[in-house]
Amino acid sequence: MKKSLSFFAGIAIVVILVQSCGVEARLKKANEKYAIGEYFDAGKIYQSIYTGLDYSKRQMRAFAAFRQGECNRLDNNPRKAANAYNAAIRSKYNNDTVYLRYGQVLQELGNYTAAKSNYETFLKTHPNDPLAESGIKGCNQAVAEAKAEPQFVVNYAGTFNTRNSSDYCPVFTDAEGDALVFTSTRPGTTIHKTSSITGFAQGDLYISEKNVNGQWEKPHPLEGGFNTDFDEGAASFTQDGKTIYFTRCPVVNGQNLGAQILTSTRSGGQWTEPIPVVLFKDSTITVAHPAISPHGDTLYFVSDAPGGFGGKDIWMSIKENDHWSPPQNLGPDINTAGNEMFPSVAADGSLYFSSDGHPGLGGLDIFHAVRTKNGWIVTHLPPPINSNADDFGITFRYQQQEGYFSSNRGDVKGYDHIWRFEKPIHEYILSGFVSDNQKQRLGDAIVRLIGNDGTNAKIRVKKDGSYRFELRPNADYVLLAMCRGYLNQSGKLSTEGVKSSKNYSLNFTLIPIGKPIQLENIFYDFGQWTLTKESETSLNGLVKILKDNPTITIELDSHTDQVGTAAYNQTLSEKRAQSVVDYLIQQGISPDRLSAKGYGFSQPVVVDAALAKKYSFLKEGAVLNDTYINTLTPDQQTIANQINRRTEFKVTKTTYGLK
Repeated sequence: MKKSLSFFAGIAIVVILVQSCGVEARLKKANEKYAIGEYFDAGKIYQSIYTGLDYSKRQMRAFAAFRQGECNRLDNNPRKAANAYNAAIRSKYNNDTVYLRYGQVLQELGNYTAAKSNYETFLKTHPNDPLAESGIKGCNQAVAEAKAEPQFVVNYAGTFNTRNSSDYCPVFTDAEGDALVFTSTRPGTTIHKTSSITGFAQGDLYISEKNVNGQWEKPHPLEGGFNTDFDEGAASFTQDGKTIYFTRCPVVNGQNLGAQILTSTRSGGQWTEPIPVVLFKDSTITVAHPAISPHGDTLYFVSDAPGGFGGKDIWMSIKENDHWSPPQNLGPDINTAGNEMFPSVAADGSLYFSSDGHPGLGGLDIFHAVRTKNGWIVTHLPPPINSNADDFGITFRYQQQEGYFSSNRGDVKGYDHIWRFEKPIHEYILSGFVSDNQKQRLGDAIVRLIGNDGTNAKIRVKKDGSYRFELRPNADYVLLAMCRGYLNQSGKLSTEGVKSSKNYSLNFTLIPIGKPIQLENIFYDFGQWTLTKESETSLNGLVKILKDNPTITIELDSHTDQVGTAAYNQTLSEKRAQSVVDYLIQQGISPDRLSAKGYGFSQPVVVDAALAKKYSFLKEGAVLNDTYINTLTPDQQTIANQINRRTEFKVTKTTYGLK
């Protein structure tokens, strides 16, 4: 019996030793693959180690979980990475970098509150860490930008995308914008091996061209020596479309040799055989993601060469006598402790790139950089171009605010897809009519438009009195309508802060110079000459007329009804006219331009067509004097008296202040 127990105990010890050696061997293999960037293969091994170990091996389990999270994060699978980092934390992983990484993937998943909490935990032991501080700024920025009005419209570009494949890094082939080259992992003409780095199929270059109807055709592999059994992608073209630069990742004897940049030129419709671009003397340094300037004299690219600022940096080289100058790092304005990748150059020479080190919404975000004499000014592109997912590889149609970019937003499997963006062209249209005070259109009027944006335009209205102006955004405008024989009238409007297209309407009613004009809604207390508060609106309109027409002088005329003696009505009308003059002077109108006159009941109203239409008991041409009013009923007499009680003004001079 004792021999049997000894035998089984010995077997158990051997099994434990074998298992221990097996785990250590697998861990060593996983670490080796991790070290050379084969994250997909390494991640699978770490996962098997984590699930196969019992809880007594807590630190080894924690390490395997953390490394599994790292592999998933680097392979752009934040959801799996978050689960792995959480497992490492539960297993009491003894390296608090796990909190930084957990925060990064939570941010990429849009869980900004939890992401900030993990960043703050990491900062307790690593104060001033740039990635953690940038992460917190990015989380705060995401909340703020979500409330802002979108500047761009973004739509899924279905023509270029395929299911269960990645399509990314679109680029226009020339300034015409009628052909788009992009990277795709769809089944094609080459052998699509699964990448040991990403776990996805390797990429090839595809092209789509517009037909005669301006519609994009079905993409097909780019012809020439571009696509091989290796991984190709991230192309860039000179503005004339005659030179291409792209990335290739060769594998020799099962070993990844990193990435390299190749170039080819087109002559006679055919592309030459691609050749490597020599940038560093050390050929083992990885270079990728080329972005050539419009005229082909500056090449931006990505590398983890020594002398950088963190992960992958953006570098540049200048073409001199058909050779590329020693590369220069773009410096800390562009490069961070994180990764800066996928540069592209706009027609104006400014740079676009993606980064997970600058404050952003999560994952890779797209940034715009403009070079000045003091360095680079970097700005974050707002949503919806950027999201909490990976956003990268942007291209603009030549000198236009539209184009394409790539993102893995909304894809649970992590595939990248191409999206179209455009900045809507907002239209601000002003239109209206110019009429007289009898609602007759004035077909010979002129409208002048002056803006604080430098606009100074003058147009003659159409025969129907209509006019139309196209306005600019964020501008204040003043308008002036003019017509011979009429007083000018001004108006104003603003497009300041208006974020979408808008139609403005502004009609002008011009007052003729040659006859008295009644001021509507001028009120006095009974038997008094003091103006009531209700009169101010109409009087302020008269103030505006005088300011719009600074060369006129006017006479204010007041009329009463038949009630009372002639002397009483004369005195009352004179005082009422003077009350209006006094109000205008208080509003800043010069006394030299004003005179007052009272007429009592000496000038009763002559019924015109408008009054006859409004009151059926009045006859056009009738004079509302004592004789006529006495023929009316008491109610009709009250209306007639109201019509006679009026305040008018008439222009007496049009050359005031002129020499």
